[in-house]
Order: sequence, then structure tokens, then C-alpha cells
Amino acid sequence: MAGKQPNRRLLLVEGIDDKYVVKGLCERHNFEAEFDILDSGGFPELKKAISLQAKVSGQIALGILVDANDNPCGRWDGVRHRLREAGYSPPRQMDSNGTIINGVGRRPRVGIWLMPDNGTKGELEDFIQELIPGGDPVWPLAEAYIDKIPAPARKFALRKIQRARIHAWLAAREEPRKMGLAIQAGDLDADAQPAIRFMDWLRRLFG
Repeated sequence: MAGKQPNRRLLLVEGIDDKYVVKGLCERHNFEAEFDILDSGGFPELKKAISLQAKVSGQIALGILVDANDNPCGRWDGVRHRLREAGYSPPRQMDSNGTIINGVGRRPRVGIWLMPDNGTKGELEDFIQELIPGGDPVWPLAEAYIDKIPAPARKFALRKIQRARIHAWLAAREEPRKMGLAIQAGDLDADAQPAIRFMDWLRRLFG
């Protein structure tokens, strides 16, 4: 029996939460394009994977999903540098709707998305906040709970305060779930505009 053929479409992500958020959005939007998702285990490893995956024989499309964190331009330049090493000519500025770069020779089409919105500081949890239904009464309470924790008692870095707020909100659901499962269950609004923009980019890349 012949072995399973490798998928020729791949999305690189920094961590497991990114992977399951993407899966949740695809399920809610009935997006059935087949692509694999590789959890790189952090940005340094993801950058290494760009150079390798851009040269895989037969690859059709390669997606790159990273957090902007506190330095969107720095993250963008880090990705651009790896793509230039692989023979691409990425634009100097990221596209607010998600960047798509045509393939070079036999190399794949490449898409880049910086969480949360291809321009501002932030990470996956900032994107997720935009999917919390408008007027949700628990969100301001979750924010207040986390924000009022005195600095000496915090068990998280200040730059990760949004992550703590999101998980406090998730913990107050009838059935507490991780972010990806909360999307699948409808606790988070997969039809919110940020989710639609992200899915449009994913369709352009893998559809």
C-alpha cells in the first residue's frame, strides 16, 4: 500500500493555541481546503522553518502566522529576512488584509498574517477579544478582576495581561473551554469582522 502523500499546503504557527483557533474558525466557516498546521514552538523555531518549508519540493502554498507582540515592524522584518534568504522579494510593508506573495519558480505561494490585525501591537488574545460578542457582561468583569491583581501577586508578565483577561473570561463560561473550542461552540463570534478578514486571507492563500 502506498504511503499517505504529504499535504502540499502548510501553515506555520507559533503555538498550539494558534493551531486550534485556526481549526475552530475553519470549522465555523465550513472552510474545507486541506492544509496542515505546524506548531513551531515559538518564533525563533518558526523563522527556521520558513527557510526549510519554502524549499520543500512540490509545496503549493506556505502560510506564516505570528504575533506582532510589542514590535510589529520587527516581527515583519524578521519574516521578510527569512523569505529573502529563500529567494523571495517580500514587500517592505505588510498588507492590512494579510500579505500574499506569489511563488518563485517552483517555490510556493506565501501568505503572512501578523496577529492581531497586520499592523498594531498585540497577539492572538487581542484578536480573540474582538470575537467576544458585543455587550457581553462578563468581559468587563474579567478585565477588572485581572487588572486589580496587585503587581507583587501577579504570576504573569505585564505584557501577557491580555492573555490573562481572555482566560478569565473563558473560565466564566458555562463550560470553560480553550479558545479554539470556544469558537467551535459559538461562545466566540466567528462572524465578527476580524475573523472574516482572517478567513478571507486564508482562502486567498489555500483556497
